[in-house]
Amino acid sequence: MIDQLFSLQGRTALVTGGSRGIGKMIAAGFLAAGAKVYITSRKAEACDATARELSKDGRCVSIPHDISKLEGCRALAADYLGRESQLDILVNNAGAAWGAPFDEFPEHGWDKVMNLNVKSPFFLTQCLHAALIKAASAERPAKVINIASVDGIRLNPLETYSYHASKAALIYLTRRMAARLVRDFIVVSAIAPGPFASEMNRAARDHADQVAALTPLRRIGRDDDMAGAAIFLASRAGDYVVGDTIAVDGGIAYAKE
Repeated sequence: MIDQLFSLQGRTALVTGGSRGIGKMIAAGFLAAGAKVYITSRKAEACDATARELSKDGRCVSIPHDISKLEGCRALAADYLGRESQLDILVNNAGAAWGAPFDEFPEHGWDKVMNLNVKSPFFLTQCLHAALIKAASAERPAKVINIASVDGIRLNPLETYSYHASKAALIYLTRRMAARLVRDFIVVSAIAPGPFASEMNRAARDHADQVAALTPLRRIGRDDDMAGAAIFLASRAGDYVVGDTIAVDGGIAYAKE
């Protein structure tokens, strides 16, 4: 029973921003659980290299695209659908951050972050809606997992205005999408990561001890922490989790100020 609960055998997943960081952690976890995994990112060389690396543990395919605009979402969907007829799991992980003082915060920094972190998850899911429906049933729903952030739940001291706003918006967008797509047996949920070492979170990457000291669990996140949460939501074990966001952050979101 346990093996069946957490198995992704026979399922196909697409992970955006899958060439590094949290996306790569999730892709590796899905492969270990038996899924065939497509990864995409803006930089083709990095995406191809990660797919080659991860393919030692399963079937990982690189399909690089820039999904910061609608045409990029459409191109990625067309590329994927040229290879597969349906999609079991979509992970909307690709994201961006921008930090600047309030009086200097630029419009392009705002737009870049909001477009990739909020607009792209919506429109890529829209573009792949039919493929998700094909894979979905009451007994085995298709899954959409949005990668938000603990910064969408609780403030950090950095002046990352558009990032905070985008991740809070994505958490609520997850609820709205879930309410609609559950009719099609597509279950939408989200993960709000805390400190994981990545290019996006250089503090956790470069100053792990200091960040760990500020985390209630006294360590930064590990690859298997993220993989485990994503496998739970993607597998039979997570079929009844609809619209919720799971904080995977060592206790930061709900710690006392």
